[in-house]
Parts: sequence; C-alpha cells; structure tokens
Amino acid sequence: MAGQTTSGAHNTMMDAALNQSTIVALGGGGFSMSESGTSAIDDYLLELATTVRDKRSTEAHHRRGGRGASVLPRVCFVPTASGDNPDYIHRFEAAFDGRAETHVLSLFGQSPWGYQDPKMLQDMELIYVGGGSTANLLTLWRDHGVDDIMALAASRGTILAGISAGANCWFEASSTDSFGPLAPLSDGLGLIPGSACPHYHGEPGRAETFRRWIEAGQLPGPGLAIDDHAAVVFENFRATSVIAEKSEAHAYIVDERGETRLDRDVT
Repeated sequence: MAGQTTSGAHNTMMDAALNQSTIVALGGGGFSMSESGTSAIDDYLLELATTVRDKRSTEAHHRRGGRGASVLPRVCFVPTASGDNPDYIHRFEAAFDGRAETHVLSLFGQSPWGYQDPKMLQDMELIYVGGGSTANLLTLWRDHGVDDIMALAASRGTILAGISAGANCWFEASSTDSFGPLAPLSDGLGLIPGSACPHYHGEPGRAETFRRWIEAGQLPGPGLAIDDHAAVVFENFRATSVIAEKSEAHAYIVDERGETRLDRDVT
C-alpha cells in the first residue's frame, strides 16, 4: 500500500490497539449532521469518554493516596479530512461546549488553533475524527505520524470515533469519494479488518457500488455498511453493538451472498 509504514514498531502498536481498543464508526450523523448540534450518538460517545476519564482520575488519585475526582472528559476533534475547515471546527466546539474539555488537532496550522504536536492525542479520553477526504486524511496522518499515535492512544484506553472518512480510516479498505466518483480504497489503517461504507442508503450509488465491489473482490469482505445516523461500536476490533439516533438508520454486513442487517439499539 502506497505510503504505508511497515516497520515492526508500527505493527506492534497496531496489534496493541486491536487488543485494547474501543472504536465507534459513524456512517453519518453526530453534530455535523444536526441542525441544532445535538446528537444522541455524541451523547453516547461522551458517556464512554467520561467513563474512561473517571477511571483514569481514580487510578491517579489512588496512586497518590487520595480520592478520584470527577472532571470533564478531554475530547479532541481531528478535522484533517476536511482540510481543517474552520466552520466544521466551530460546530464541534459549540456542540461539546460545557460538556467536555475540547481540543483540536490542526495539521494545517489553522488560526487560532495552530499546529499541534500529534502526541497530544495520547492525553485524550475521546478522539473524534471528522469527515471529508479519506485519501487525504490517510496520507497526512502517515506523514505526521498520527496513525501510530492513534494506535498507541487506543491501546491505552482512549476512545476512537469518527464519521464518514473518520469511520473509513480505521478499516483495511473503504468506499470513498476522495477522487470524485465513488471508488474502492484499499489503503486504510487496518485497525478493523474488512472494508467500510458510510452513508450507505444516504447517498446515491453507495449501496450498489459497495455490494458490487465486495462481490467482485475489489474490496475485502465482509464489509460493513452504515447508514447516516447509525454507528457501530467495536470492542477489541469486534463489532459488539449498533446504535442509532433515527429509527430508519441501520448497519449491515455485506458479503458475496448479499447484505445482512445487524441488530441495533435506538438511543
């Protein structure tokens, strides 16, 4: 795969993340598809992040002989796929204001956030990756070493989440419009085996092309297809639950035999 690191250290960190990680892949939804900025899926992500934060605070205080304190979880938005679009960043900050200690990883050095050392991700309870170009995201992450840092953060309990391109990136491969027309992309991080398709029934051509590429072997199966306003939760790289903030939103396993809808919880 072009541009992909093959070092032993890289593989070790990826393996560690696989054995420890919690990853939430959104097909679409969250604050970025909410007119009000409110989202049941985002509420769920904050619950996960708060649990991680409380656990870390308690462990730290126990080491010092004190009691754990409840504080806001640290949430970092990673808008690389959108070119660090300022409007997108402001929407994130507004949606999580007062509910989290918000941070932004700007690889483009956007003002007023400026360039941040990606190692800051290791201090987060939740890393939330925005949508946009999956191909550009992967290229820039590898150039800046973000891929390895993401895996290391996951191995230490940080929740990884993302929408659209931010969901695609965790898989081996995906359906993307990074090059204009929909196309298969077999250059993902590989934290989750198989391939992904966001916006499954939300954008024209997504469902048909994804099923065709899986059947033809152009994308590795089984594939995971996720509708807008649905998300799949992975624990230790296994899909353990599907959550949705709208009744019509679902997730599907797609293989050469067709698609199978997964059970889900409506939040």
